[in-house]
This record gives sequence, structure tokens and C-alpha cells, in this order.
Amino acid sequence: MRVRILPDPDLLPALEKGYASRRLTIGLPTADLDHPPRILLLYGSLRERSYSRLVVEEAARLVRFFGAEPRIFDPSDLPLPDQVKGDDHPAVRELRELSMWSEGQIWCSPERHGQITGVMKAQIDHLPLNSGGMRPTQGRTLAVMQVCGGSQSFNAVNTLRLLGRWMRMFTIPNQSSVPKAFQEFDEAGRMKPSSYYERIVDVVEELVRFTVLLRPHVATLTDRYSERKKAPGPASDVTTDLSAIATAHQRQGASA
Repeated sequence: MRVRILPDPDLLPALEKGYASRRLTIGLPTADLDHPPRILLLYGSLRERSYSRLVVEEAARLVRFFGAEPRIFDPSDLPLPDQVKGDDHPAVRELRELSMWSEGQIWCSPERHGQITGVMKAQIDHLPLNSGGMRPTQGRTLAVMQVCGGSQSFNAVNTLRLLGRWMRMFTIPNQSSVPKAFQEFDEAGRMKPSSYYERIVDVVEELVRFTVLLRPHVATLTDRYSERKKAPGPASDVTTDLSAIATAHQRQGASA
């Protein structure tokens, strides 16, 4: 298994719980669902003390606190794209299975030479848009984060947003960028209280809400004309098709 064991999953020393509601979905029309939101977390460094991994672990604890289920993928033995013929490698298969399992994702990369790392990009490159009629990323929500060795930058999160759009994901408005990440964690690898930690809390809250709100409607929101044309079966009936119903008043107004 390449799902990392989350250390101290319920210990949140930097979180002021009086301001953090576990019941994020109160008032949402889709709150009563049959399982917790499923969140896959990816990080972009293989260093022993990887700050992108430490940020992802903090995010995963918050995912749990807010009632969702996190799984962190360990990319330590992931081959390079196209390195293994037919992508026939257990790490690639597990990554794709986890992406299929997920309903939302969190990506966190270090910024290296002004961009995301090769480790981060390799994971995304191993996720196909379409595999046997299944789409491992389409319709999932996405939150993007980055860690910086120096002053705050947004190059990595901007690239992750571009990639999320390309992978047909719903990237939430909020994001996190942690400057001088080496100063933000204690010796045990836990993030210190700060405005940067608070932003991570904001991002996770927002991701959980968007995931709960969107997941009952993913099939409708990702229904595409071009894909319907390629699929076997008859064309849709315009009398029951959603788009026809939605524009009926326009057609009636034009004929009046």
C-alpha cells in the first residue's frame, strides 16, 4: 500500500477549535449523503523532511476534523512517465485507483526553479484524462498549495491551477502558499500557529464544502456533447434533455 499512515491524525495543536466548526455542511441542500467526502492528497518532494508532505499531513488532519476521509499517496517508488511499458507498475495502478476513489483532491508542491517539482508533475502525468471509459480526475474538486524556500511566491499554485483545469477538475478559489517553510514547522514536523496555518484551514474548509455541494451533480456538470457523440446509443431526446428544458423559455420568446 502506498497510502501514507498519518501520524497523530487527531492532534491539532495550532487549531483554535472554538472557531472551527465540524459541521461545515449545515444549510447545504446536499448535506445528507451516504459517505464522507473522499479526499486524495498529493505532495511533491521525496526529502526526509519534506515540507510539502508536512503541509499535506496538516491538511489531511483538517480533512478528518471536518468530517471527510483523507488518503495521502506516497510517490517514493513511482516511475517516470513512460518509463515502464504500458504503465504496468503497481505504484501507477494504485495512484489511478486512488484518484478514481476520490471526490476531491489536494495538491501541494514545493517551488523549485520557479515551478512545480518533477515529482509533482510525474504524479499528475500518470493520471490519464480517459482510461477505458473511466475518468480519474474529471469532476473532482481540487485545492492547490505550495511551499517556498524563500519569500512567498505563487508560481507553483498558478501552474497547479492550470493543470487542474486541463484535468477537468473544479479548482476552488482559495489557495495556500507558505513562504520560508523551514521556519513554519517545529522539530516534530508540526506547523506552528500562524496566518499561513489559518489559510490552510480556510482552504480545507472550502474544499470540503465544495466537494459536498458538487458531488451529487458531477454527472450533469461533466456531461459533454463531444463525449455523447462518441458513446454508443441513440441521441438524447430533446423533450427531456436538461439543456432543452433550460432554454425552452428562450425558444418560446423568439416564436412569440
